[in-house]
Amino acid sequence: MSSCITLLCALLLLLLGLSVEASSGEGGSTTHSYDLSKPSLTQLYNSPVFKAELMKRPLNGFSFTLAPLSHSGVRVTLADGSQWLVHKGEDYGVSSDTVVVDARHMSSAWQVFQTCNFHGTKTVADLVAAGGTDYSFFFDNCLMATQRMMTQ
Repeated sequence: MSSCITLLCALLLLLLGLSVEASSGEGGSTTHSYDLSKPSLTQLYNSPVFKAELMKRPLNGFSFTLAPLSHSGVRVTLADGSQWLVHKGEDYGVSSDTVVVDARHMSSAWQVFQTCNFHGTKTVADLVAAGGTDYSFFFDNCLMATQRMMTQ
């Protein structure tokens, strides 16, 4: 009986993985739009982070947020009050799957789950590095990247 339950769980995880990969939402396309030029992007990456909020939203096609059925990222607030979302997904960026987008692009479906005050001791680049460059559903997904960003 135990092996049947294990097999069923493995099958459900596989189906969930395929469903998540197919509906990664916000990103995942090969067309990229940029809000900042290279000098402004460099300045953003070197900016100190004062507040970090772990954010989650339902995956596309779902109306609820449940850990494996959600997308997560970290919304950072900089000294000037601007807010940016650092999040990871398959093919979200060109050279890295962890990207930074202006928080004004976030839908109202995003919810705050945890807040951390870094007091300017971390930069946006530190969080991007903690997110990692390559996405893997089982080994380095958005949830794992977000936890690293919040605890580094």
